[in-house]
Amino acid sequence: MILVAPLRAALLDWYDAHARDLPWRTGPAAGMAGVRSDPYRVWLSEVMLQQTTVPHATPYFLSFTQRWPTVSDLAAVEDGDLMAAWAGLGYYARARNLLACARAVAGEHGGVFPDTEAALLALPGVGAYTAAAVAAIAFDRPSNVVDGNVERVMARLFAVEEPVPASKPELKRLAGELVTDDRPGDWAQALMDLGATICRPKGPLCDRCPVSRFCQALKTGAPETYPRKTKKADRPRRHGVAYVLTRNGQTGLVRREPKGLLGGMLALPTSEWRATPLSASEALEAAPVAAAWRTVGEVEHVFTHFSLTLTVLAAEGDGEFIWTPTEGLQGLPSVFLKAARAAEARLC
Repeated sequence: MILVAPLRAALLDWYDAHARDLPWRTGPAAGMAGVRSDPYRVWLSEVMLQQTTVPHATPYFLSFTQRWPTVSDLAAVEDGDLMAAWAGLGYYARARNLLACARAVAGEHGGVFPDTEAALLALPGVGAYTAAAVAAIAFDRPSNVVDGNVERVMARLFAVEEPVPASKPELKRLAGELVTDDRPGDWAQALMDLGATICRPKGPLCDRCPVSRFCQALKTGAPETYPRKTKKADRPRRHGVAYVLTRNGQTGLVRREPKGLLGGMLALPTSEWRATPLSASEALEAAPVAAAWRTVGEVEHVFTHFSLTLTVLAAEGDGEFIWTPTEGLQGLPSVFLKAARAAEARLC
């Protein structure tokens, strides 16, 4: 059985000395001096960090907070501008939820985030993890904040043998047993930092771990084998065609439907994405306009639930598109930017 008080003391002492310096974080020293975290910045960072690494999310966070320093500023942005600014962070449903939440906070709460986990959870697009994280970090509520890093730490501390994802409820229960009213925001961030920097998925730095003496997985001699995992099913593959239509140094784009994968984003026109490749005749039939289409390459992209192979067809032509300077396509989702770059490389 793990003794909660000494484990918490050891980890919080480590956090006080080694907390990561992150642009959205109020460090432990500032927190002890009475500086409170900005709920807007905490919420924005947590949404960005879902399925995204800190190094990748940081420049987006800095850009967003410079352009829209308050939640009310963000709430006033046009949908298309927000989606363009989000491009490259992936999981675009998060961007739509981000805007819905910002507008709810601005319109229904006077631009002030609710300060309880239950009230945060009632906001559009805010799930259980984000509500707990904002409640703990921004408002110092004793919420049980469990992300992938925390799950890994719990699996190792308690040597949980049941594989993930089936063990997730147990891992969350174990994490909850360590939450107290003492510095809950710092505790949540300390666990995250421990998982990100010390208790890493591969090559955990057990010799530097402040709580290694409590770790049941370390006692087995193979802590890196936790959490136990079931074999993943093979990711299915889909196929499609992307169409790069150009005129006078511009590329024809479309805006995807608001809902669904990459919803609301500017994109290259594409065929349907399906389990089998399109034949040459099917690719021409699916083209957005009649033109002298020619195959210029193929690109691969991996989404969460499937892999995609896109054949790239290019042509010069005209039509009802959102005509965008070809050198200004950096805001496209990466799968379409890959296709545009493939066409550009072949046509230069």
